[in-house]
Amino acid sequence: MGNRRVLVVEDEKTIAESVAARLRAEGFTVEVASDGPSGVAAAQANPPDLIVLDVMLPGFDGLEVCRRVQAERPVPVLMLTARDDETDMLIGLAVGADDYLTKPFSIRELAARVHALLRRVERAASTTGPLVVGDLEVDPVERRVRRAGVEAHLTPIEFELLAYLAARPRAVQPRERLLAEIWNWTDAAGTRTVDSHIKALRRKLGADLIRTVHGVGYALEVAR
Repeated sequence: MGNRRVLVVEDEKTIAESVAARLRAEGFTVEVASDGPSGVAAAQANPPDLIVLDVMLPGFDGLEVCRRVQAERPVPVLMLTARDDETDMLIGLAVGADDYLTKPFSIRELAARVHALLRRVERAASTTGPLVVGDLEVDPVERRVRRAGVEAHLTPIEFELLAYLAARPRAVQPRERLLAEIWNWTDAAGTRTVDSHIKALRRKLGADLIRTVHGVGYALEVAR
């Protein structure tokens, strides 16, 4: 993880300082911003490899920061929420967040989530050759997705989820397996996270691409 850059956007000084200190101790280069506008400006001026982003920020909130940053250049985002509110989580995922932690959280767990997110991006990038399934093309090297020749803009976690399904066309993948493989979660309560990302992929690539197997999980469809 050497030379990896992390942008921490957090207005609570004690939290920002403790997160930055731990990530620097882990070998990351860390920049800190304390409000929405400065967070967006920092991400645009010197694009980070990952953003740790609080939802509640002065100026404008973390959801708007995530929306603006992801519109320009997809980057892994770990969202911090002040309460265990599923609405915050689902909205965050919808605008491009990849993972979330609820305050108060363990600094050790946050560092582990950061490492896990970056490993997922590196793992997807290490795959050689594009995956072609019907009219869908997934290129892990360039991290580009096209369907019927039309390019789609995906977040890093959406890309990895799609690549996982595309590597196993027609095979039904249980939600719990997707949580373990893509998010490194073992808590089945997080299956709503999978559902939200599948919904985003359908919105961007077509509702017919991914089939729901009720009570089990999802499978990538292949045109016959």
